[in-house]
Formats: sequence, structure tokens, C-alpha cells
Amino acid sequence: MARIQYILPAVLAVGALALSSVFIVDEREQVLVMQFGQVKQQISEPGLGFKVPFIQDVVRYEDRILGLQSQSLEATLKDNRRLIVDAFARWRITNAVDFREAVGAGGIEAAQSRLDPIISAAMRQVLGSVNSNAVLSEDRTGLMNAIRDIARQQSASLGIEVIDVRLTRTDLPEQNLAATYARMRAEREREAADEIARGNEAASRVKASADRAVVVTTSDARRQAEVIRGEADAERNAIYSEAFGRDPEFFAFTRSLTAYERSLREGNSSIVLEPNSDFFSYLNSPEGRAAAE
Repeated sequence: MARIQYILPAVLAVGALALSSVFIVDEREQVLVMQFGQVKQQISEPGLGFKVPFIQDVVRYEDRILGLQSQSLEATLKDNRRLIVDAFARWRITNAVDFREAVGAGGIEAAQSRLDPIISAAMRQVLGSVNSNAVLSEDRTGLMNAIRDIARQQSASLGIEVIDVRLTRTDLPEQNLAATYARMRAEREREAADEIARGNEAASRVKASADRAVVVTTSDARRQAEVIRGEADAERNAIYSEAFGRDPEFFAFTRSLTAYERSLREGNSSIVLEPNSDFFSYLNSPEGRAAAE
């Protein structure tokens, strides 16, 4: 019975010691087994791992792709324009041993603090060799790939790989915005003035063409009216001549009635005639005939 009392604690101690020597490696991480600050084992495959209890420690690092939002920087471009630029980088740990030796116990945060100036320096180097049109264009794949390649080369000693770099912001500095907006406004106003001038010129041409068409149409209409009026007068005179030839008395009668109508119309000047004037011959004749000559 006394022996069991000694054996049970020993078994528990051995079990606890055995459990403390076993650890699990997740598929999303890399593991280093450290002993007195030195790397004794590197494990990148998921499964069970073993260490010496109380002497060795397990350090875990992400094996997934990580992201880094760079600090905004003011870059001077090839055409001497200045832009506020920042970027987003994706990176991953490729060699946990080199990573540990480079950043020490600082881990991911220390790596990002060292990677950020590398990204910024690469951005300054690439953007300083191109004009602003290339940076502000929609297709900036070549620029971002160049920044990625430089950052990848310079960060290889950290045991990491820069997978991708994307420019997320390209803005003018605040002090340049007002001048840029004023220049853009002046350009738009100049374009508007040009459009207005061209519109007024086109309107003047249309108006002149319309006025010319009115004059031509009016002249043609008047010419046609005179022709029609002349033809009508000629036809009327022909009818009068024919009527006079058929019945001279009736023709003289109608001509007298027309003369009465025109002379006695309201508003005409006053006339003084003798009652027995030939002008009233048809009115003085009981039969409505003119006095015989």
C-alpha cells in the first residue's frame, strides 16, 4: 500500500513530463524549438513535435500571408511634381530561422517595423524615375511590380518574401491642391469660352444663312406675285375688252359704278360738280342710260 503511494505520484510526474515534451504544429504556422536562445529544430509540417521539457521552448510564427499598410510619404517625381503616396504590401515568412535571427524576440511587429522603411525606400526609388502621368494613370501594374521586386530583394535577409505591393493612395500635397484646382478651373473656363465662341460663330452663320434665305424667298415670292398680278391684269383687260366689244353700253355702265364707288368713299377729298355733269349721267337718266353725246 505504501508502495502504491509512491508509485502514483511518480507516474503522474512522468505523465506530466511526457505531456510537456509534446506540442502540436498547426498547418497555419511554423515552429522553432529554441534552447538557451539557439535554434535547435525547425518544423514547418503540421503534426506532433517533441522538445526537452524545461530546457527547450517552442516559438510559433504565422505561415500565412500577412499584410502591411505602409506609412504615407511625400515623393518627388521625375517631372518635379510631389505626391502623397502610400501602399499596402503582402508578405510571408519563408525561413523561420533567418527570421528569428533578424528580428529576435520581436516577432511579427519587429519585422513589420523593419519592412516598412524598405517599402518606402523602394517607392521613392521607383516613383522618382517616372512622370506623374504614369503614377496617376489607371494602369500602374509595372510601377507596383518594380516596387515589389526592389522590396523583395532588400528584405530577403529578414527571412521573408514580399509577395505583392499595391499603391493605395496618390494625392497631391495640401499646399498644391488649391493651385491645381485653380489651374483646372481656368482650363475648364477657357474650354467653355472656346465652346461658347464656336457656338456663337455657328449661330451667326445659321442666322446669316436664314436671313439670306428670307431675302431670296421674299424676292422670289414678290417676283412671282408681280408675274401673277400682271397675268391677272392682262386677263382682266382681255375680259373687259371682250365685254366692251360685245356691249359697250354695259361696259360704260360698270365703269361708271366703279367711279362712283371710289369717288364717294368715306375719307376721300370733297369734289364740287354741276348736277348736270356727265359724271352723273347714269344717275340723272330715268332709264339708267348715259346721255347721248
